[in-house]
Amino acid sequence: MKKVILILVDGMRPDGFLQCGHSFPAEMLAHSVHDLAARTVMPSVTLPCHMSLFHSVTPERHGILTNTYVPQVRPVRGICEVLRAAGKSCSFFYNWEELKDLSRPDSLATACYVSGHVYGYEEANPRVTKACLDNMAAGGSDFSFLYLGWTDAAGHNNGWMSDEYMRSIRGSLDCIRSVCEAADDDTLVVLTADHGGHGRSHGSDMDEDMTIPILFWNRTFSSREITGTSILDIAPTAVSVLGVAPDPEWEGKAVEL
Repeated sequence: MKKVILILVDGMRPDGFLQCGHSFPAEMLAHSVHDLAARTVMPSVTLPCHMSLFHSVTPERHGILTNTYVPQVRPVRGICEVLRAAGKSCSFFYNWEELKDLSRPDSLATACYVSGHVYGYEEANPRVTKACLDNMAAGGSDFSFLYLGWTDAAGHNNGWMSDEYMRSIRGSLDCIRSVCEAADDDTLVVLTADHGGHGRSHGSDMDEDMTIPILFWNRTFSSREITGTSILDIAPTAVSVLGVAPDPEWEGKAVEL
């Protein structure tokens, strides 16, 4: 693979992904290596989970335990720093501003932020997706991160598995489908979530909060189910696909695709 696009749908539970009523999950499963019972980290909170995804270590190691970023005491390089050092280009397209600290200065080639709080996540999701698609049409980056925040907002406002939550997943899947349709055969699309949720919250060690989907999609793949996957495995898999060695401090393992 020559490119990787990581798409994260904030707060998307695997059962919500399957039961939302959209046709695209079945298409993704038919062409992906996937684990619909993968695990995130504790606390199952957005920024700690993202830090663990990008740095392949637990919150105890990176030190981010809330949605407020603090510098790491003993820094671990993230996906973007590892790829930048290897001469690869990285891009971010996101609508929750706290994610700006997932990469260190000088590690991104392109970034687009559209505030979900200002515009509303229902509008912000397609706007950042368009920016990602425009970048792909212009040649793209070796690694792109597309963050879609509407589902988490719907969960907090209306409840996980509510009608509005399901509608937000369907809207997110429209965005995801457009990226997959634009991706060529040399692009790996990784779809995941940072955490799930229950009631109108998340952050606990309940299965509803801790279970996430992880799908490695390419239209040339056949369907293959895997088990025992962690959010820590995404970073080493992404860089390995691009021909770059994972950082030696990373705790996750690359998934064999």
